[in-house]
Parts: sequence; structure tokens; C-alpha cells
Amino acid sequence: MKEKLQTLSLVQLKEIAREQGFKGVSNLNKANLIDLLVEFSENQNKPIAKSEGGSSEVATRENSYQRDNYQSQNGYSNQNNYSSQNNYSNQGGYANQSGYPNQNRNTYHSTQRNNVMNQGRTTGYNNSYQQRYNNQPGNNQGNTPNYYNNQNQYGNQYNNQYSNQYQNQYGSNQYQNQYQNQQGYRNDYYDQYSRYQRDRDYTTDMRDLESGEIAEGILEIMPDGFGFIRCENFLPGDNDVYVSPAQIKKFGLRTGDVVSGMKKIKTATEKFAALLYINTVNSTPVDELGERPNFEDLTPVFPDVRIHLATNETKSKAMRIVDLLAPIGKGQRGMIVAQPKAGKTTLLKEIAKSIIANEKDMHLMIVLIDERPEEVTDIKEAIVGDNVEVIYSTFDEVPERHKRVSEMVIERAKRLVEQGKDVMILLDSITRLARAYNLTVAPSGRTLSGGLDPAALHMPKRFFGAARNIREGGSLTILATALVDTGSRMDDVVFEEFKGTGNMEIVLNRKLSEKRIFPAIDVLKSSTRRDDLLLSEREALAVNAMRKATENMRPEDSAEQIIQKFASTNNNEELVEDVIAHIEE
Repeated sequence: MKEKLQTLSLVQLKEIAREQGFKGVSNLNKANLIDLLVEFSENQNKPIAKSEGGSSEVATRENSYQRDNYQSQNGYSNQNNYSSQNNYSNQGGYANQSGYPNQNRNTYHSTQRNNVMNQGRTTGYNNSYQQRYNNQPGNNQGNTPNYYNNQNQYGNQYNNQYSNQYQNQYGSNQYQNQYQNQQGYRNDYYDQYSRYQRDRDYTTDMRDLESGEIAEGILEIMPDGFGFIRCENFLPGDNDVYVSPAQIKKFGLRTGDVVSGMKKIKTATEKFAALLYINTVNSTPVDELGERPNFEDLTPVFPDVRIHLATNETKSKAMRIVDLLAPIGKGQRGMIVAQPKAGKTTLLKEIAKSIIANEKDMHLMIVLIDERPEEVTDIKEAIVGDNVEVIYSTFDEVPERHKRVSEMVIERAKRLVEQGKDVMILLDSITRLARAYNLTVAPSGRTLSGGLDPAALHMPKRFFGAARNIREGGSLTILATALVDTGSRMDDVVFEEFKGTGNMEIVLNRKLSEKRIFPAIDVLKSSTRRDDLLLSEREALAVNAMRKATENMRPEDSAEQIIQKFASTNNNEELVEDVIAHIEE
């Protein structure tokens, strides 16, 4: 033993001494270290006894190179195998910095270790001196040896990149080991599995969080990624339901979607109830949701499907005039230009009733911006249907609410069109909507006539410009009222800005209403672009004949004469035949 130690360098001897738990060896010379190690080795050696069966047993003894600091105070045992060939390859799977490949990882099975203990073999690892190890009963459970002693023939000092809770016998090799099993060790995979089992045990059943209340409304997604289900008039309220960003991302939700789901039990510290899970999106179960097209990617075309407003049941002269002189198609972008007290609200109500009666599959949205509260109540009570929504913001509300209502309405309409549905929006009025944006938009530094900021017209134009007929299916029709001759220069500027954006225009004349001539429609100024796509040949011929016959008259006289012509017939087919017969004569 002494001869072998003399072949080692002073640095290696000091490392071996530190392994055995000796302190203060840095000041000793080589001879003193050899004597100290030889004396310690002789004290630890004990005889080996044989059993009655003839097989040798390894008697209980202290390891020749015992690592006292290799175990922590709470019973952690290191399971790293060190071999001279791979330089610090261990069972824990830690890669060292020596660059030697780990070839002996996980090669010691329990049966091999039992054979070593039962037969008392001394395993050689191609070291420069003989390594001896033995298992101490009582310290290890699970057939895993407690101590591995290795003397490397290379005298280099390796530093492992992982730090442990205990000091390795090589002094500079520290590991951050997360083994927490006092009966042996847990590797990383077993640790992860244990954490999963522990978390699953503490997971509360989702059904225990159900409040029993179903939340349904229009989703509004905020800039931060989360959203709220607006339950009342598309506006924020105390009954709104919080929707997490994860749910929005998972189901591809967008602002304007109608979301229905189960509410979570509301705690005392929560201001809003949260949505626990989603059942349907736009009346479609979540498991049947597919990819939806973007509204902006759809192809707009001219309206080519006519919306019939006049029927034999209604017999409304106003609807008959609109049907023939200014026909409305699916996807029309029309303006109703009116002076105050010209009857625009009455005309909107008649159009809405005709839509409900004739176009039962069309979704109708009536948007009242900056209107009188009594008119809101009147329209809500008069216009009732399965596919009818009345959204409003009265004149006593702040401009921010006008702006928010209009944005929610147009997003809701876009989501319906993306599903291939036909939607009609009746807006009253676009002039007041532009006024609201003029008060809320950030100043652009320029001002138009009447004090109108050019930036205030962007969002109203975006609202009005969303009307279109979709080639892939679906349509969005918008009829918006515009005020003129109100005494405000701003209203005239708004009308002039929107005058060329529509493809249909109905002009009301206050002088006709003052004469008690209803409907007060200026038939010469009211028209539709590309009406040839909506009218038949005989209807187009009759309309041209009526316009030519009244073009030299005053607006009041021409309107009065045409209205009398409509009143003398029962329906438009009869009127067309009478006009054509008069032309042929």
C-alpha cells in the first residue's frame, strides 16, 4: 500500500486525504501524507469470513476511502459512478467538463451489485492503484451501493458544471442534485412524474367551479388580449363576463362574436364573473368550429339581388316608390338625405317593417346614434322580430359611447357576413356619428370648414364603406341618414364628404312634408347606381319614361304628380303596364 502511494504526486495524495475527511493537509509534505494514509488504511481493514455454504461474504467494514461529506444531513446519497476511462461519468446523467465520453452510464444493475456484495469481488477500473468498495447495510435501500471510490491515474482536477447540496470528495466537483428520496434516489423523470401526480391530486374538478349561470352576449376583445362579453346594448356594464386570452386564442374568437358559455363562481374579490368554458360561438358548437375567412379578404361586387320592400299586404306608397325609382339590392350602400322634420325616421321604420315581412332570413340591425330617448322606445316597440336588434346611444350620452356602439355594431355585422349571412344596418344618423368622432379623435392639426377635423371622418367612412355584396356569399347592406340644411356648416361638410361614397341615394324634401304630401321623396334626385342589375327591362323602361315626363317640372310638382300616379294603381306591376301602354300610344 505504501509503495503504491509513493508513486503518486503530492497533489494526488492531498486529494485522497481530503476524500477521507482529513482537514489541514495542505501544509503536510509527501512523507507525512503517506504515513497518515497508511495508518488510516490499516485501521479500517478487517478480516473476511466465509459462510457455511462455502460462499464468501463481505464483512461489514468501513470503506477504505470513505466519503463522509458525500451525504447530506437529511439523508441524500449520491449515485454518481466515477471511472477512470470516462472521467467522472455518473448515473445521474450529469455531463462533466472533462470531455471524456460517458460510456459506463447506467451499467450497474441491481443484480450485478448484489453479486459484488455476495461474492466479495474487488472490481478494477484500470486505475493506477487498486480500488476497493463495499456496501454498508442499513444506509442503502433499493440495492444501490452507497459509496464509490475511485482513484484516477490522471492527476487533473475536474470541475463539474452542476452544483450539488453536498461537497464532492474531489473538492471542486459540485452538483445541484434534486434527489429527494431517502431510500435511494429519484432521477429527473421520476421527479417530474411525482410532481405531475401531486398536481393532479390537488386539481379541482371543473364542475365544482360551475355557477349554473349561462353567459351569452357580444364579445369585445381589449387591446391587452383579454375580452368581455357585453350583455347590455353592446356597452360595458356590471354584468359583463371576463374571457381569458387563452380561450380567445384557442377558438380564434374575434370582436363581434356571440359567445355562450358557463360562468365561473364569482369570488368576493372579483369584480367581474369569469367564463369557465365556451359552449357555442355564433350558435355553432365549439367542436364544429372551422376556419373563418376575414371580412377584408372577401370580394365585393355590385348588388345584383333585389330586396323587395313593397308587397300586396303593406300597400305602402313610400315602399313602392323606393322599389321602383331607387331600388335597394343586397349589399347596397345607400344614404337617405333629409332636412329636419322631413320624415326620415318614419321612412326608416317603414323600411324596417318591410324587411321583416319580406326578407325573413336577413339579419336587421337598427342603430340609433345621438337620438331622442322617446324615439328609441318607439322603434324598439314597433320593430320586433327574431332577427332584429335595436342598438342605441341617446343624445345625453358621452361621445365615447356613440363611438363604441358604432364600432361594436360594425364588427358584429362583419362576423355575420363571414358566415355567409345577409345583414342590413339602418343607421340614424351618420352625421351625428361624425360629430361624435370629431370630439373623441386625436387632433390632426388641420380643420375643415365648420370646425371638422379630417381625422374624424375616417371611422365613419370605414363604417359606411363596410357595406358590400360578397361574391363568396353573404352581404352587408347599410342605409344611413344624413342631415342637411340644419344651419350647421359641419353637417353640410359631412354630407359632401359622403356624397360620392354611396351607390344609392334617397332625397327627402321638407317642402313636400309641409304641404302634407307623404312620402316626401324627391323623385328626380333619388336614384340607384347600376339599377339595371336590379330592375327588369319593362320596369327600367317605365322608370325612364316617368323621369323624362317630369324633368322640366319643379321638384314639388313632379313629386306630387308621380305620387298621384302611384296612388291610382294597386301595385307596381299595374303601374308599369299603364306607363308602357301610355308610351306605346
